[in-house]
Amino acid sequence: MKELKSFIIKEFRHIFRDTRTVMIVLIMPIVQIVLFGFAISTEIHNARVDVVGDLSDPTVRKIVTRIDNNEYLKISGIYKNTGDIDERFRKGKADVAVCFENDFDSELNGRGTARIRIIGDGSDPNTAQMIINYVNGVITYEQNDMDSPSSGAATSYASLPVKFMYNPGMLSSYNFVPGVMGLILMLICSMMTAVSIVKEKESGTIELLLVSPLKPSLIIISKMVPYFVLSTVNLATILLLSRFVMDVPIRGSLPLLSVVSLTFIITSLSIGLLISVIASTQKTALLICGMGLTMPTMIFSGIIFPCESMPAILRCFSDIIPAKWYIIMMKKIMIEGAGFEYMIKEYAILLSMTLFFLVVSTRLFKTKL
Repeated sequence: MKELKSFIIKEFRHIFRDTRTVMIVLIMPIVQIVLFGFAISTEIHNARVDVVGDLSDPTVRKIVTRIDNNEYLKISGIYKNTGDIDERFRKGKADVAVCFENDFDSELNGRGTARIRIIGDGSDPNTAQMIINYVNGVITYEQNDMDSPSSGAATSYASLPVKFMYNPGMLSSYNFVPGVMGLILMLICSMMTAVSIVKEKESGTIELLLVSPLKPSLIIISKMVPYFVLSTVNLATILLLSRFVMDVPIRGSLPLLSVVSLTFIITSLSIGLLISVIASTQKTALLICGMGLTMPTMIFSGIIFPCESMPAILRCFSDIIPAKWYIIMMKKIMIEGAGFEYMIKEYAILLSMTLFFLVVSTRLFKTKL
């Protein structure tokens, strides 16, 4: 019994001796519970709706006004034809398009029916389906008003089958695979490099690095190169599995996809090196990677929950998650077949993050024990 008590005391001393570990064990669960409470939401607010139709038509104008007054929807543009819809989706300026038949009011009053086509961006099936349901709800509500006994009219809107431009079958893998790619590369790359320098510290071989003629920047690069090669192999494996096992298309440029992915790999490796530089033990480094990167990446990168549904402060926090920008670009390349001109902003942010983490890692690397 005395031995058991001694071991328990010893374990407590080991835990409280490392301040970083104590902060992770005690503070991180509280932070995660708070973030879960605010970030998890299946509602989508301010979904952007493009309208294709004639606003001089009174019925069209009435429906559009009702859509714009809905708390979940907002009108983002009015167009005469559907030619601009694809460009709007590629640029990320619209989430759904509502297309009204020509002479909508005349057809409605003459035949008693008129057609409305809804086009959704199916690159994110869950979000697209939810926005479609919002739009259908507004249209159904308007139709019920017109069919009410007080109106004295019997009319109906013949909605054509909903079309999802980039994911006709509404397959969840189209949204799941790019997200998982970002999560896997982030965690694997960061964990591999997070223990590299810490292991040197714990084994005492860090002295050999410090007395070598290499500059800190070259030491960082030498640590990164082997893991970069291994991560490239991981990337190729993931792409092959996603294409031939899960049937996720790669509609865009494969060289562009490779450049974006390799940049993200370097970003993840840089984060791991930064953790390795500031961590004192391998356990701390792994805890930071496992708890400090896994949950924020899953919650704030858009894999599970749309970032647009989060409070403003959490949306700002999601902007510092590198995986968010990588997943956005992967969806544009793989699902939408978009070119580099449609992702200049996202790539510039990811590249800036890469340079930042590399510079900080080099500056914080201690050349003296």
